[in-house]
Amino acid sequence: METLLLGAGLLLGAYVLVYYNLVKAPPCGGIGSLRGRTAVVTGANSGIGKMTALELARRGARVVLACRSRERGEAAAFDLRQESGNNEVIFMTLDLASLASVQAFATAFLSSEPRLDILIHNAGISSCGRTREAFNLLLRVNHVGPFLLTHLLLPRLKSCAPSRVVVVSSAAYRRGRLDFTRLDCPVVGWQQELRAYADSKLANVLFARELATQLEGTGVTCYAAHPGPVNSELFLRHLPGWLCPILRPLAWLVLRAPGGGAQTPLYCALQEGIEPLSGRYFANCRVEEVSPAARDDQAAHRLWKATEKLAGLGPGEDDDNPDEEPRPQDPGTPSSLNAPSPEKTTVSGPSLSYRGSPDLSKLTQRRIQVKAELS
Repeated sequence: METLLLGAGLLLGAYVLVYYNLVKAPPCGGIGSLRGRTAVVTGANSGIGKMTALELARRGARVVLACRSRERGEAAAFDLRQESGNNEVIFMTLDLASLASVQAFATAFLSSEPRLDILIHNAGISSCGRTREAFNLLLRVNHVGPFLLTHLLLPRLKSCAPSRVVVVSSAAYRRGRLDFTRLDCPVVGWQQELRAYADSKLANVLFARELATQLEGTGVTCYAAHPGPVNSELFLRHLPGWLCPILRPLAWLVLRAPGGGAQTPLYCALQEGIEPLSGRYFANCRVEEVSPAARDDQAAHRLWKATEKLAGLGPGEDDDNPDEEPRPQDPGTPSSLNAPSPEKTTVSGPSLSYRGSPDLSKLTQRRIQVKAELS
């Protein structure tokens, strides 16, 4: 009996150590009042996104929930208004799998909202489910859609500077290996899905890095945020039904609640004084060094140019005729949404890109200076 009690005590002690050192998220501080400011949070109808939106609403911000499902989005907006006591929480339709939907959202937002101070790219998928598309659905939803949305909303972000863009990434980026010859190839099978998810998270980190280069001196800063191990529907929703009841209790024990997962994105959105760290990767509410693949400035710029083509913004890096008028095709929403047919859309707006090889000297000097300050 004593041995049993001792073993139980050791297990409990080990769990407490793991929980407080690896699972429990540090609370976010930052700006106390956001009255008069507007934030957009994608995928905010549940999980990390909903908890992020709740905290922003509690601090007085006008919060736009950008979600695919109208029913779930409006229900979430109602819940957040009730819980926060802030009536300025609204829903707007956004399906990141469709370039036309991204453009429609941006048009509606810019025509109705005079401010944009915080843009949080939280929405994402980890699997294609039963949807089969002629493009890389994981990259489209997790990277290309947010890239295009940032492009279209950038003038408003600049006019409201200082403002911030937060891209929710994942530690899974470490397994990512971008193949620029197959970026948009369809994903089939769970093994390809795992690889495509990791690739999309690496794209998130590189996007934040290159965006910081593009926006240096504008007053708009950007950050990649890892929410940590979170107990959400992102992965469980695609597991076999018989496996979910087994894993849910385990997930509750060893993974963060969505509110804990929201802390690092909130830190990046609200913490004062982190502007010199624009473009960096954060986890547990502090900056972290990334793998060599995630700090490759040439790869970041190459991805930027390739994503411009995928988003319909201009010619890609391998086009023979860079002056030819782009004619992008958007395969539209996933087939599970019963879209009538693929649509074509040409996206217009101010260009974020620059021509020729990027001059990274200023950014490199800034990063060396920041690294020296941190060491």
